[in-house]
Amino acid sequence: MNELALARDAVAGSHHPVVFSGAGLSADSGLPTFRDQGEGFWERHDPHELASVEGFRKDPELVLSWYAMRRRLYAEVEPNPAHLAIASSGMLNITQNVDGLLKRAGVDAARIAHLHGRINHDRCHSGCGHLREVDMKNATQDLGRCPDCGDAMRPDVVWFGEGLPSSQWTRATRWCEEADCLLVVGTSAVVEPAAGLVGFARRNGAVIIDVNPHRVGVEELVDIKVRMGAAEAIPAILGMDAADPSLK
Repeated sequence: MNELALARDAVAGSHHPVVFSGAGLSADSGLPTFRDQGEGFWERHDPHELASVEGFRKDPELVLSWYAMRRRLYAEVEPNPAHLAIASSGMLNITQNVDGLLKRAGVDAARIAHLHGRINHDRCHSGCGHLREVDMKNATQDLGRCPDCGDAMRPDVVWFGEGLPSSQWTRATRWCEEADCLLVVGTSAVVEPAAGLVGFARRNGAVIIDVNPHRVGVEELVDIKVRMGAAEAIPAILGMDAADPSLK
């Protein structure tokens, strides 16, 4: 039996399957991943200049112009068959992606743990709690000041050196603790602490399925390795036809 069939049987036989996704889930929607050689965001930009408190302090205009560009890019793309198949399955989702495509595909917000935040929201940089949704299609680099405390507004995403949102991390660890099958999709699994969720689920008895065209950082923890892209593999694993118009 090939790995795709093994993965399909493992998910079908599970009682509490959970998806853990990274940038590879959205690659077939036309979004660059962060680490793919020659194409990833970090191949072309210094991450600490564009996604850190220090970078924001040093050159806020550069940081905010980069996020404005990404917001306009994300607004142009659509969920791919992998997002839509996951939405149809009703599975819980832990995601490192900030693009919002799972929610746009139809996944209920209560069934998503956003480990790295959401790019379609701004928040107060000082942490006073002010949050607002943004118009992605018409995003600009001028985020302005917080109306509550006067500090700078910034994208509601997790930057290098920052902790993950505690509520989202608590949700993610609880789901991994209860999972009997963890479907790891399109993540290199090298960024901690999020990557540690794979080991956490494995120690709690979950079958680990990795869907990724490339080798990942937790290769030794994986039970089933599906070396395919997400848009092709996920509908097949979840027992759906990728040619189904509902997945287009």
